[in-house]
Amino acid sequence: MSITTFILSVIVVLVIGAVANKVSHLHMPGSWVGILVAGYTGTWVGPYLFGTWGPILVGYALVPSLIGAILVVVVVGLLWKIFD
Repeated sequence: MSITTFILSVIVVLVIGAVANKVSHLHMPGSWVGILVAGYTGTWVGPYLFGTWGPILVGYALVPSLIGAILVVVVVGLLWKIFD
């Protein structure tokens, strides 16, 4: 993996995590690090649950990844509210 691909990957994952954080009524704790974790986890969970369909950018299926990131934000946000 080249450095350019890595940087583009991080940017795409941050955008996916930020959009998921804005769309969800619960918020991911941990500022930009939490958003990055939600984005990366969403890019793994989403295609695993929903398959790879829709537009693909830097190897990530955007729609399933966004849905997966929203699920991650909701679950972590709910757990954060319960145990806080």
